[in-house]
Amino acid sequence: MPTTPHRLLPNQVTAYLERIGVPGPLKPDAETLRQLHSAHLHAIPFENLGIHLDEDMSLDAAALYAKIVVRRRGGFCYELNGLFAVLLESLGYRVHRMSARTFSAERGFSPPLDHMALRVVDEAGDVWLTDVGFGRHTEFPLAFDERSEQPDPGGRFRIAEYEDGELDVLREGEVQYRVDPRPLALSDFTMAMWFQRTSPQSHFTQSLVCSRLTSDGGRVTLSGRKLVTTDATGSRQEKDLASDDDVLAAYRELFGIKLMLVPEVRGGRW
Repeated sequence: MPTTPHRLLPNQVTAYLERIGVPGPLKPDAETLRQLHSAHLHAIPFENLGIHLDEDMSLDAAALYAKIVVRRRGGFCYELNGLFAVLLESLGYRVHRMSARTFSAERGFSPPLDHMALRVVDEAGDVWLTDVGFGRHTEFPLAFDERSEQPDPGGRFRIAEYEDGELDVLREGEVQYRVDPRPLALSDFTMAMWFQRTSPQSHFTQSLVCSRLTSDGGRVTLSGRKLVTTDATGSRQEKDLASDDDVLAAYRELFGIKLMLVPEVRGGRW
């Protein structure tokens, strides 16, 4: 069982907090966790562009810091929750990295390690299910031990007990993923990440996505050349971006991502 927390240097913590727009110093309490969680989702996009740009990708904490904080990029679950866990540990929270199996009506539950979620304990001993790497999900952490419905700007959520200690996370009554609460090391997700970025069976190799929350309570998503925006009421607008310059400008202006080339779907490499 992993017991040694990772740590960022003080100047790295400061830079990370500046990246998400949260001033320090901070206490490792519940309110700070809520603030960090929401700010992260607004500032750092969920994106898989590196797969289609053939970039090097690593779960090494230093590499994640360089990508997300220094280069001001985003990532998907292993990267986003992986580095967020290190920030939280550096601030004094206790964090367990957990395997989750995502659910869809078409294929049922995915294999283990398909997703990473976090179990976070604050200074008061309260426990939270924390996840900044699942795309459309909660804006704030969920109370880990609460079994009744928990309202959130992202919807109505509930954590339900399954078998052998596993937990189902439901949104609007529908299962999103199933969590195995046993703690893992970040390196335990290395092979799963390799699958996600190389397999023809991975949905990440078959499509492009870049998405974040917006200040008006909505979401902005760029999927290839299709720009989708929603507001707090759920009103949706779609726009096809005709030129490469339009696409690059959208990445730059809406997500803070500066690219030289427009990413194109590469597919799996097996």
